[in-house]
Amino acid sequence: MSDLIEIKDLSKKLGNFELKNISFSLAPGYVMGFVGPNGAGKSTTIKLMLNLLRKQSGSIKLFGLDNVKDEMEMKQQIGFVLDDTYFHECMTVKQVGWFVSGFYRNWDEALFQQYRKKFDLPEKKKIKELSTGMKAKLSLAVALSHHAKLLILDEPTSGLDPIVRDDILSELFQVVKDPDRGVFFSSHITSDLDKVADYITFISNGEIILSTTKDEINEKYAVVKGAKKHLPEIKSHLIRYRETQFGFEGLTNEAAILRKHGQFVVEKAKVEDIMLYFEKGEVVC
Repeated sequence: MSDLIEIKDLSKKLGNFELKNISFSLAPGYVMGFVGPNGAGKSTTIKLMLNLLRKQSGSIKLFGLDNVKDEMEMKQQIGFVLDDTYFHECMTVKQVGWFVSGFYRNWDEALFQQYRKKFDLPEKKKIKELSTGMKAKLSLAVALSHHAKLLILDEPTSGLDPIVRDDILSELFQVVKDPDRGVFFSSHITSDLDKVADYITFISNGEIILSTTKDEINEKYAVVKGAKKHLPEIKSHLIRYRETQFGFEGLTNEAAILRKHGQFVVEKAKVEDIMLYFEKGEVVC
């Protein structure tokens, strides 16, 4: 079976920003968290995947299909959720279902109604009358109601309260119970990705910093803390570091080695830790 996503050497220049030869892939049955600071290239990458922007070089394949040549067929198999609803504000929830059904040959009205009831979305309410959380749930219901193989989510939980976020994350767990489906989840809320992601791809300033399994991150990456006097001897094992009033803190991808040293505190690194050290830590020379 083909990868759900296969991106190779993708490049795009937009004004002063440049996406620089990025590559990553996602197999069916998994959730990939796509993380990075604002302006790192997350939304640009998603727009390129959906052919809303034209790439300058490289290749994008979804389900083994070229995202430009096979765009119409490819999009039949994708469900997407953006950080804001793209429906007309005067449409009702019922009208949204009717409108979207015309775009997908596998639209399942019974499934849409099932999600509508599950998410407590009143049929007759207009989009402008829905809360932010209800709009997010409506977008997710639409994305899930044509049996999409791949969900592409661009900051879907941004600005939502913890209860609504948990509801959305629970649905993502259900999606990947099907080994033929997967989720590509762009977010800056790293705690959400700690809960649901199997893979993490970290982008910064248009470049992929890492793309690996969360299990590998848990095994290899750690935050190391110690006295300043020990910093010179440990620097070669650190990726980034910063000095504090009480000593130093650093990020390593050699956690197993440093756990053997008694003079250091070695803590498992979260996705947020990796982002912060790459963005704000000192580079080891």
